[in-house]
Amino acid sequence: MNSYGNVLWFTGLSGAGKTTTAEYVLAGLRKRGRQVEMLDGDELRTTICKGLGFSREDRMENVKRIAYVAGLLSKHGVDVLVSAITPYAEMREHARKVLPRYVEIYVECPLEECERRDVKGLYAKARRGELQRFTGISDPYEIPLSPDITISTLSGSLAANEAAILDFIGVKA
Repeated sequence: MNSYGNVLWFTGLSGAGKTTTAEYVLAGLRKRGRQVEMLDGDELRTTICKGLGFSREDRMENVKRIAYVAGLLSKHGVDVLVSAITPYAEMREHARKVLPRYVEIYVECPLEECERRDVKGLYAKARRGELQRFTGISDPYEIPLSPDITISTLSGSLAANEAAILDFIGVKA
């Protein structure tokens, strides 16, 4: 059996740059010959997490399902990149507890910038009260107190953020 792959869990507000950064790191890891897969929270909500709402309980179930799939891949030596808001500390603690090579990456970006980047208009809908339990507006995002890595997508470039992540997991940039 192979050794466990890393599970790089990108957490942050909607529009912070989690998926963009994860896709960049994914390409970099593939270029270096690593076995790697990406699990995107938005995509998973239409497949294995379909039917789940946005209550605290449903969000926790969403994270449990994502962590389960990430764990299956990881135990076969695959590096897994997870891009999911994961707004509550208890969710991230669950993932850390069940995933042996869990790396929490806080994708830091001010709320105002996330709103500016929002091409789907979700923040505007949330501010008008049309979306309930929207993270950062009508539902909390608990900023990680001690993530393994914090990257800024406002001040940091994709290349610099990738280099910090690869350095942390011991992959030569």
